[in-house]
Amino acid sequence: MSTEDGGTSHRQGAVPASVRAQLLATEHWGLLASRSTAQGEVLTRISMFLTFTSASLVSVALVGQATGFSDAFVLLAVVVLFIDTAIGLLTQLRVMNVAYEDLMYVTAMNRLRAAYVDLDPGVAPYLMAAHHDDEAGAHQTYYFFGARGSLSQVAGSSMIFMTTANAALIAILAGLLVTLAGAGTAVAFVAGAVCGAGFLAVSVVRGGRRYRALWRHFTPLSPTPPAAE
Repeated sequence: MSTEDGGTSHRQGAVPASVRAQLLATEHWGLLASRSTAQGEVLTRISMFLTFTSASLVSVALVGQATGFSDAFVLLAVVVLFIDTAIGLLTQLRVMNVAYEDLMYVTAMNRLRAAYVDLDPGVAPYLMAAHHDDEAGAHQTYYFFGARGSLSQVAGSSMIFMTTANAALIAILAGLLVTLAGAGTAVAFVAGAVCGAGFLAVSVVRGGRRYRALWRHFTPLSPTPPAAE
């Protein structure tokens, strides 16, 4: 084993710094391309969801006017809302997955920057993005100036946008179902609000737990120095 380790170290030492930099840059560009593709795909998914939802609700309104808001209209509205909610939940799942994939790409590129700094420590002052592959480094890369809080980052994210949209759909659907069950308008309003708010709260809590668990099980190679956190 020691012979193999020595041979590996010898081969690594024999690789010129320019070749190592080129290999790192190639990997960096590959990560950038994958990140751009994922972001473009999820934005398209969100646009498709919004287009489908708005078109379906307009269609339901037109059918309601044509049928005089009969029982058939109510059945159609329930079916359409179920479909919209299902598509919204699938879109939300994809948005959340891409958000964590984006964090993965950012962390990987931070690690590559650490390798650049190892090759040439003099470039470190010129890097605004972090060269530390931990949570603090990810925060720096997402916002170079460091003045924006985590709450602002999360509240403005696509995840919260989709979660809020789905919470609204679930609230409307729950209120409609309660109304069909014979409850009054006030009860339906309260039931819808509770279902929507509950879904929003559960989604946020689960997302936060998943995020914290991710960093607990991740071991960085170049953590941020304590003085810089």
